[in-house]
Parts: sequence; C-alpha cells; structure tokens
Amino acid sequence: MQRTNFDGMACSIARTLDVIGEPWSPLVLRDVWVGLTRFDQIQADLGISRKVLTERLNHLVDQGVLERHPYDRRPRYEYHLTEKGAELVDLLMVMTGWGDKWLAGEAGPPVLYRHHACGQVSSVDLRCSHCGEPMHANDVDALPGPGSAV
Repeated sequence: MQRTNFDGMACSIARTLDVIGEPWSPLVLRDVWVGLTRFDQIQADLGISRKVLTERLNHLVDQGVLERHPYDRRPRYEYHLTEKGAELVDLLMVMTGWGDKWLAGEAGPPVLYRHHACGQVSSVDLRCSHCGEPMHANDVDALPGPGSAV
C-alpha cells in the first residue's frame, strides 16, 4: 500500500509525519534511544516482521534520523540516532507525557525519566523559549510564518 507523501506540504506537522508518521517508526526510534541498536534486538522487542523493520530502518537512515555503523564483517549494522533523530526523541517524550496522563490507567506510567542535570525523576514540560512560562495549545496563536503557503 502506497503511503501519502506530505513532504511538499507547507506544514511542519505534515513534513514531520512524512518522516515518522508510519506507526512503527516512533517505536523503532524509541528502541534505538534506549539502547537496542541491532536489527535482531529491535525485531525481537517489537515483534515486527523483518521486511517491515528493514523498510523502516532504511527510511529512517534515508531521512537522516538514524545512521548505520558496521559491527561485523557479514555486513551487520548497529543503528544510532543522529542529532536530527535525538531531537525527534524529544517529541516522543512529549507524546509519552500525554500517554501517561490520558492512557496509563491505574497501573501508572510504564517508564519514568530521570533528568541527568538534577538526578530527579521528572516529566517533559513545554515552555516558551522567550519568557520561560508554560506553553500549551490554549496559550498560543498560530500565525503565518516565512515558509507559509498563504
């Protein structure tokens, strides 16, 4: 099945979905981030077919989100986040906060995050880069930017 291509849309959300909008991609990124860097490790953790995982890894490498590093002569590769990929993990941490709040249920969050700087378990908090105040959907207006199609 051919996926819709959002790359040409003048919308940063659509363009981001073009990179990680397929449901397996965020989970592959999560696994690489937590240290599952080899194909067999990722495949075993996700239970994903080898064909689909190969397609996802190739796409994420092509998009500059992951990079391959050989670890064997056969050739076999480990996958590592690029700077671009590490910034996508920030987005996944925001998604995790939403999932923890609205979907975790009585059992609570399945994963906790300890902040390296202070050593405390914490959650991601969106803040304005200018004033430092919390920044949520009801606190902002969407204005046309320089790349707007309007």
